[in-house]
Amino acid sequence: MRVFYFYSMEAVYHTKLRLRIDWADLDLFGHVNNVAFFKYVQAARVNYCERIGLTSVNDTSKHSFMVASSQCQFKKPLFYPGDLTVLCRVDWIKTTSIQLSYQIHDSNDSLVAEAIDVIVIFDHHQKSKVAVSAELRKEIEKTERCSF
Repeated sequence: MRVFYFYSMEAVYHTKLRLRIDWADLDLFGHVNNVAFFKYVQAARVNYCERIGLTSVNDTSKHSFMVASSQCQFKKPLFYPGDLTVLCRVDWIKTTSIQLSYQIHDSNDSLVAEAIDVIVIFDHHQKSKVAVSAELRKEIEKTERCSF
């Protein structure tokens, strides 16, 4: 199992998502509001889950996920206009949950925030959490290029 250090610069990320900073993301002080960072993390989370086959937007017969917790450490402000990149990776897999970690970089590749989510695998038909399947674990390991 990989050990996760929240401020680790050694982390390897195999998944990235480029996003444009929207003017609507700004606050009264002219920089990106803290809430927008969670939107960026959400976009990366959905992107990652779609990549590993964990999505059921309109199909309740398939398993999906629910966010159990989310946190963000802000390092530097972001400004409009600009682009950003969100890097995403899995830190650990437990029986029914997975921890995702993120790094958000500005267009100069400066680290502006780090975030962590814990997601729970969820069966929307049964309305309950379920175990991480062997197939899902295999897809994550293929994406992360390691074993859990």
